[in-house]
Amino acid sequence: MEELYKKYSTLIYHYLYGLTNDSEISEELMQETFCSALKTINRFKGECKISVWLCQIAKNKWKDYLTKKHKVNTIAIDNIDELYYLDTNLDDISEKEELINLYKQIHKLEENTREVFYLRIKANLTFKDIGDILGKTEEWARVTFYRGKIKLKGELLKNEKQ
Repeated sequence: MEELYKKYSTLIYHYLYGLTNDSEISEELMQETFCSALKTINRFKGECKISVWLCQIAKNKWKDYLTKKHKVNTIAIDNIDELYYLDTNLDDISEKEELINLYKQIHKLEENTREVFYLRIKANLTFKDIGDILGKTEEWARVTFYRGKIKLKGELLKNEKQ
């Protein structure tokens, strides 16, 4: 389990931070994720990648946290450092205001679309892995990402013209 923790803790932390926008909560949920994984490792059959399995556990821990705390789902956009999937280069975004606008637009996407974005961008997961985590198909994940990307580009262009 120590090897799994060393290998995947950063990925799980970033995934959770993208969902919570709170480093302390992300750290706590990451610890709970690995505790649950340790307790249930004998049930892991290898039907998916271990990273997908851990992300599923992390997502469930996050949902449990929201239920317990009665909090609204807010997804952070402060830590996106790779936007090449959006065909946007951060070097092209010269003004802080433009970057903030980009983050605001990502935040406005539907919950499922935001989740797909974070799993794809932050965790660098395949569409198949994303589909597995979210209980959907690979094609659903791919289409959701594509539609979200088109919507995001449209919003950015619309705001640029204003």
